[in-house]
Amino acid sequence: MGPPDHLFKLEKLTIEAYDKPERSGPPKATFKAMYNPTSMKQSHTIKWIKTMGKGEPTPTVKYDHTEHPNLELDLILDGTGVEQMGVLNLFGTTKTVKERVSDFLDTTYDYQGKIHQPHYLKVKWGLPEEFECRLSSFDIIYTSFDRDGTPLRAELKVSLIGDEDLERGLKKADPQSSDLTHSRTLRAGDTLPLLTREIYGSSTYYLDVARFNNMNAFRSVTPGQQVLFPPLETLLGGR
Repeated sequence: MGPPDHLFKLEKLTIEAYDKPERSGPPKATFKAMYNPTSMKQSHTIKWIKTMGKGEPTPTVKYDHTEHPNLELDLILDGTGVEQMGVLNLFGTTKTVKERVSDFLDTTYDYQGKIHQPHYLKVKWGLPEEFECRLSSFDIIYTSFDRDGTPLRAELKVSLIGDEDLERGLKKADPQSSDLTHSRTLRAGDTLPLLTREIYGSSTYYLDVARFNNMNAFRSVTPGQQVLFPPLETLLGGR
């Protein structure tokens, strides 16, 4: 028997684990923070490349790609139970630091044989929307110990890298982008992988673009050549 649900209304930061990138359905594992973080750091980076055309006195900056955002947060793990209300201890819900670390590892870090990699993650709390991500790194700093060396308190410093589904990301950036065919006239310095990354957010599909445009030698593209970039669904339909 657990404590009555109506006694506790504070929403805690939660990391949910899934075995598919769509992150749908019930999570395979869940880690819930003991304390909500007092701050979180979310980093966004745009990569630019400098190009210099023949006869140009200074280089120009050209968009390369937008990197996935990073999220950094610090979490406290406590196994003493002194910070909790007596009703929690009464119902025996206090976990040890070791158990809380094990929950975190099972949710975010451990290799999952079914998918041959760690889980796909979703962070829920404190952000404008749920943050789809993967674990990048983490540090555990043990700060208090029992007489036998058992850890009583620890700090988790967690770094997560954004992993939003590509097609949903494109729709968010431009609601019409997935429904349009883009046309590009090649200029000096353009390459098919770079243009593919600009249109689709990843250069992975440059061979599909070459195939769609009946290009036999994509490395020898020439200025003035026109290349079509169809909706991603259409492009991949030819595989």
